[in-house]
Amino acid sequence: MTTTEYIEQHRDRFLNELKTLIRIPSISTASEHKKDTHQCAVRVQEYLVRAGMDKAELYPTDGHPIVYAEKIIGEDKPTILVYGHYDVQPADPLDEWDTPPFEPTIKTTAQHPQGAIFARGATDDKGQMFIHVKAVEAMVQTGSLPCNVKFMIEGEEEIGSPNLLPFIKEYREMLRSDVILISDTSLLSKNHPSITVGLRGLTYLDVKVRAARADMHSGLFGGAVANPINVLCDMVASLKDEKKHITIPSFYDDVEFPSERDRTLMREAPFDAEEYMDSPGVFGLEGEEGYTTYERTGILPTLDVNGIWGGFTGEGSKTVIPAVASAKISMRLVSKQNYEKITRLFTEHFKQIAPDTVKIEVHPHHGGNPYVTPTDTPEYKAAEAAIQQTFGEKPVPMYEGGSIPIVAQFKEVLGVETILMGFGFDTDGLHSPNEHFGLWNFFKGIETVPAFFSAYARMKDLTA
Repeated sequence: MTTTEYIEQHRDRFLNELKTLIRIPSISTASEHKKDTHQCAVRVQEYLVRAGMDKAELYPTDGHPIVYAEKIIGEDKPTILVYGHYDVQPADPLDEWDTPPFEPTIKTTAQHPQGAIFARGATDDKGQMFIHVKAVEAMVQTGSLPCNVKFMIEGEEEIGSPNLLPFIKEYREMLRSDVILISDTSLLSKNHPSITVGLRGLTYLDVKVRAARADMHSGLFGGAVANPINVLCDMVASLKDEKKHITIPSFYDDVEFPSERDRTLMREAPFDAEEYMDSPGVFGLEGEEGYTTYERTGILPTLDVNGIWGGFTGEGSKTVIPAVASAKISMRLVSKQNYEKITRLFTEHFKQIAPDTVKIEVHPHHGGNPYVTPTDTPEYKAAEAAIQQTFGEKPVPMYEGGSIPIVAQFKEVLGVETILMGFGFDTDGLHSPNEHFGLWNFFKGIETVPAFFSAYARMKDLTA
């Protein structure tokens, strides 16, 4: 029996097992769901055992456990390390879900005429992670596994993976591999497949502008003292010029653009502005002059205010000049930018542009560095060949706007490249109500992963 025949024979079981996994509310950030999250880890372990792994164990951490499994078929064979996560975002706001978030429901949509599974975690990342479990099962059970395979599935990705770096440092030898394979990104479309070759890094900060010890009467002090909300707005506005270019000195020093070949492929990739705007319901597009939308969201850094507050915000009126105003600011980083350096540059600049009438506080939260996959390696060429085989189209190398900070740390600690071969769509509602994952996407992923294993084994033989 071929892997394709095995997958077709077990389609219903694969889908039912995914539904079982999705029903577990493994919300890693919520303490009341700690037992649920642990139960989900156990369930992942059970599915890996059933898939035919030689070893499948839970490794405790200071938070939620990491599931590790492996199938070693030969020391002379290349080893693929699959990474994914079983934790999910909270489902709030619940009243915006059309169906219960942890009761997977199959519905057809214009984009998914063959049906999509609607539930929290459907695409991020239970559905995409489970693609690999089922693909490896198909290869093991049909005797066609061409590479060693290891799984590292964590339960804290949605809260920043605080315990994963210590784990990979401690178990570096156990995790030794030739390439890391991740499905936690997206495709351009069914007819235009893509491989994510770049992830942006991130730095996140709180800023506070203080003008006095206490709030002030706007009649007695208005016009004579600094209003910290006004000051904060002026300062934030000055962080970009009229062309939307970030004005922090040295901010762009470590930005390097992709090759002209890759940029040309990005520019030629199909883009439907109306569809892009429709998903979040925005009224128009903007960004730094001289770049396309894909370039703005992939190869350019950003600076955004994520929240801003101060003064009186209750019902009615209160004529007050607030003592303090605050904001949350995030910056997405690209190519060789370092989040610690950017945090320092921002802090120095923000304090420098403040008027003498206020005091400034900057409190960094968390961050991570960007990652770029080389497109001239056996790993990438194997992914390219696999997708061309199953989709019938050569994939476009795309730079994604999101961040998976641990990927850069994989390279630093384990010394291997990562292939980001996602099968969802940007419109799948990640982190939002009515998250969903197409059944076509799920099974196309299960079909494509074995093609990657086979292509990678051949590529490694050629370069041995």
